[in-house]
Amino acid sequence: MRLTDHEVAAIKAAARLTFGPDAVVRLFGSRVKDRLRGGDIDLHFAVAEGQDDYRKAAEFKCRLFERIDEQKVDVVLHSDGQPLEAIDVIAMDEGIVL
Repeated sequence: MRLTDHEVAAIKAAARLTFGPDAVVRLFGSRVKDRLRGGDIDLHFAVAEGQDDYRKAAEFKCRLFERIDEQKVDVVLHSDGQPLEAIDVIAMDEGIVL
């Protein structure tokens, strides 16, 4: 995994503040592959019903960038009880829970 301990802690703190303590955040995409370089931070969140809107994603990013340098972060939200999209399946299969 190509995130620093500080970045992981920042992601978890921002997620907890934004989505609550029960949200599950996974890193997926190129940053889980140690042999690669660069790439954006792809994050998948399993959140409570009603927490899966663009305003919550923007709120999370604001809180995250208070803790780390601003960079390209993609946020995918999946609300409990909703059908899984293809990106949800990929993130859950290949992602690392932070």
